[in-house]
Amino acid sequence: MSWWRSLLSGGSDGDQEHTDYYTEGAQLLREEKFHEALTSFRLALRESPSDTDVMQQIAVTYTRIGMTDEAVKTYRRVLELKPHAAGAHYGLAFLLLQRGSRDEAVAHLRAFLARPPQVAAERHIAHARFTLAELTGEGELGLDAYPEQL
Repeated sequence: MSWWRSLLSGGSDGDQEHTDYYTEGAQLLREEKFHEALTSFRLALRESPSDTDVMQQIAVTYTRIGMTDEAVKTYRRVLELKPHAAGAHYGLAFLLLQRGSRDEAVAHLRAFLARPPQVAAERHIAHARFTLAELTGEGELGLDAYPEQL
């Protein structure tokens, strides 16, 4: 992680053409190095201030470190810029449920399910359907509706 290695080694990344802070942040997030990931994502956002993908990763990172107020604000900012951002609707819905904002969470679950992501989102779609059915009675709530491992 270029900025991180540079900080630890006391060196400089000045000779590198460009650091992909988004990729770096994603790797750090996978490694559960949340604060370092947040720094990388913030650097990526500085390079591209309206990048909703970066903002969503920041919101995910905030959620993982327990900064849920910041995560909610960040997801809301994503939705201001990109109203149909499925990931923001999904993440925000579950944060709102934790806060007891059931009606607003239901609205975000519906928005997510209206335009779910096209790639590798089966477990999230199943989770959203199950949760919506549980909250509203909409759809079927069978044992096969919710995968055992989310």
